[in-house]
Amino acid sequence: MLKDDFSISQLAIPAVSFLISFLAYTSQYFFQHFEAVPFHKDEFWKINIFAFCIWICYFRACFVDPGRLPLNVKTCVSKQSDQDPATIRQRWCRRCEAVKPPRAHHCKTCKRCIPKMDHHCPWTSNCVSHFTFPHFIRFLFYAVVGMTYLETSLWERVYAVWKSRDLPSYLGPSIGQLIHLFVLFVVNSLTVFALLILLVRSLWSLMFNTTTIESWEIERHETLVRRARVLGGYLEGPGGRKVAIRKQEFPYDIGIWSNIRNGMGGSANVLSWFWPLAATPDRKNGWEYEPQAEDDSALLQSYTSAQEQVEAFRRRQAEDANRRRPFSQLQKRKRFHERYKQQRGGVKGESDPDERDGAKPLYGDQPEEGEESWRNAEGERLGDFGVDEEAEFYDEDDVPLGVLIRQRGYR
Repeated sequence: MLKDDFSISQLAIPAVSFLISFLAYTSQYFFQHFEAVPFHKDEFWKINIFAFCIWICYFRACFVDPGRLPLNVKTCVSKQSDQDPATIRQRWCRRCEAVKPPRAHHCKTCKRCIPKMDHHCPWTSNCVSHFTFPHFIRFLFYAVVGMTYLETSLWERVYAVWKSRDLPSYLGPSIGQLIHLFVLFVVNSLTVFALLILLVRSLWSLMFNTTTIESWEIERHETLVRRARVLGGYLEGPGGRKVAIRKQEFPYDIGIWSNIRNGMGGSANVLSWFWPLAATPDRKNGWEYEPQAEDDSALLQSYTSAQEQVEAFRRRQAEDANRRRPFSQLQKRKRFHERYKQQRGGVKGESDPDERDGAKPLYGDQPEEGEESWRNAEGERLGDFGVDEEAEFYDEDDVPLGVLIRQRGYR
């Protein structure tokens, strides 16, 4: 019995490599033997140069490490902030047992928190992150440009075949050549169309400094804001506690030029953005992001009285005690909709209170699935981007008290 179970995802890189080879090299073989339109020398060089750039960028998008959480948790505390680390609201990943930095998410495939995670790409078998995004977008760029050029060359041959359709068959290409041309044209057209959509979407994310996951989160936040507006600005959570839902602006958009520069490795040299051998972003970056000043209040936790601070201290002690339990017990925690209905006194067979009013459920489009069931306009869940949903929704709490005390000691 094999120790490592075979996964179909292991075929992704060989499949893409075969597709690149088929389009780049069998097309040249066809052009050399297609007498109606001779194979020009400039076509040979352009196709091979584009193929070379595609190979380099694809290799780097597949095999560059998307990032690993720094061992020193104090790097996750803003160095420019004068706030006490014990009062800064941070995220905690129980999978990694470490602070989850801003914009990071736990990838269910890579088994670790990925900095500025965009999504886990099945075609590169790697995460698109702060460190791999420049290679990924260069791969898309050269693939689209190179395949568009190949499309024009194929179209020239297709047009020649169409013009000679009334000639005797022995004066035209063979059946094998016609089949080869047809397959090349169809495969290249479908592939360049799909990659063009992905490239446009990636360029949009680059210009506005938002990831695919953050776009999902922004849409979900806007949905909650719309629902809360109907109920006076509040949604009711477990225990009957009213949760204020206020619209928050995305804090990381710092201008198109700065967004593109930071997303492409921090260099202001435009030529380096297109250079296939450009350096990977500095490994010291990608774990800290300074939000806009007006949104800082949403990231800080302050206390209005000494009693409130004492209560928060005791609550953290209880949470630390819970974290000492084996992880298998943590996984038995009830899903959100079960805790929500239990706290509201719901009974089996009773309809959801939000459905009785004719409104959509507050915490998901399907009440029996809970908050993680929410889907965006395209029907995508957070797990569709490679994020570990259990870690995102159930295993994420404030930083343990002991870690905060150590951070206080660093200062």
